[in-house]
Amino acid sequence: MPTDVVMPQMGESIFEGTITKWLKKPGDKVQRDEPLFEISTDKVDAEIPAPATGVLKEIKVSEGNTVQVNTVVGVIGEGSGASASSPAPAQTVPPPAPVPPPSAGKEEPAPDRALAARTPEDEEESDVRSSPLVRKLAREHSVDIAKINGTGSGGRVTKQDVLDFVEQRAVAPVAVPASSQVAATASAGDTGDLVPMSKMRKIIAQRMIESRRTSAHVHCMFEVDMTRIVSLRNKFKNGFEQRHGVRLTFMPFFVRAAIIALQQYPIVNSSVEGESIRYHKRVNVGIAVALDWGLIVPVLKGADELNFLGLQRGITDLGERARSKKLLPADVEGATFTITNPGQFGAVFGLPIINQPNVAILGVGGITKQPMVITDKDGADSIAIRSVVHLTLGYDHRIIDGALADQFMVAVKKALEHWSEEVG
Repeated sequence: MPTDVVMPQMGESIFEGTITKWLKKPGDKVQRDEPLFEISTDKVDAEIPAPATGVLKEIKVSEGNTVQVNTVVGVIGEGSGASASSPAPAQTVPPPAPVPPPSAGKEEPAPDRALAARTPEDEEESDVRSSPLVRKLAREHSVDIAKINGTGSGGRVTKQDVLDFVEQRAVAPVAVPASSQVAATASAGDTGDLVPMSKMRKIIAQRMIESRRTSAHVHCMFEVDMTRIVSLRNKFKNGFEQRHGVRLTFMPFFVRAAIIALQQYPIVNSSVEGESIRYHKRVNVGIAVALDWGLIVPVLKGADELNFLGLQRGITDLGERARSKKLLPADVEGATFTITNPGQFGAVFGLPIINQPNVAILGVGGITKQPMVITDKDGADSIAIRSVVHLTLGYDHRIIDGALADQFMVAVKKALEHWSEEVG
């Protein structure tokens, strides 16, 4: 019997997904649990495994289309697949027949709310293909959903379509003189290629703008002597990998130092809820991972309860699953504090944007050798070559004052420069 391939439910709050890439074509043989296609949602990009072994007989939803969860996107059937000479072209799910408007004096049920009472808003939107969640979002932003051009399958209006519409509406149009319009038209062919943003890039853009509008961003930077830690890592890294099966990196040192400081200054591990402050009991550290196709922040849950080896294993696991598109929505939720590492690409320091709903983010610059003035126990000064890193704290000035941010960073600096925890 054929097996339907469906758009999976990737989390309770996720109602739709975009197929970004089919890893097999019609006629190809597939094994159960083998990656079959890639999707992008509001939370993560992920590879979706095949639900059965057989031959991919049909692709019902082509790349680039967005559909609701549980929609059939393909079919796997029996056969060897070797005789498939001309696989069927990818197809898009045809839109369902339009719902006729209610006749006079007779009320028709909404197609996706058959058991629920219709509201006036539903009546106005009955001819627009969208989910109840999308219509609710449109009403919250006072948007007439009928004015939005849907980019989903069959012209369906998606959540991202509504958010894009709201964002564009916030930017007031600028009048351009007729002469300028003529000049722009004449040079249009020299402006380069216009490439649509990927779904992930649009989500990143939206969240960065929202964070800037939400938090009062301020940054402070501290110089930290990492010579002791560099020496420890060089000493233990080979044996560490042999014993534990994971490579020893610098990130667990920064995570542990941040945890120590967060426990001393718990407001940095908080979030703003209306006019109240939520102090989080656990430290869930979001660790930004740069991908070839964007940026994602998987979360190391309960980091304050892990030993050094547990931190390294957790960091390595999240990074590997992020790069191989194996993260689940739960893996990118619940961060209480975030660390980003622009230094891995050579940056001396950065001014990172806060990862909402956190109130602070720690940016780690590159570790470089620099001359420093060293004062010995007798007060004598000398110049030495030291391994130095510049750490930047981006914080929300609505609830974190500059003095407290500096005190937090002093605690981070102290933990790193006077490292005492067992590493090997």
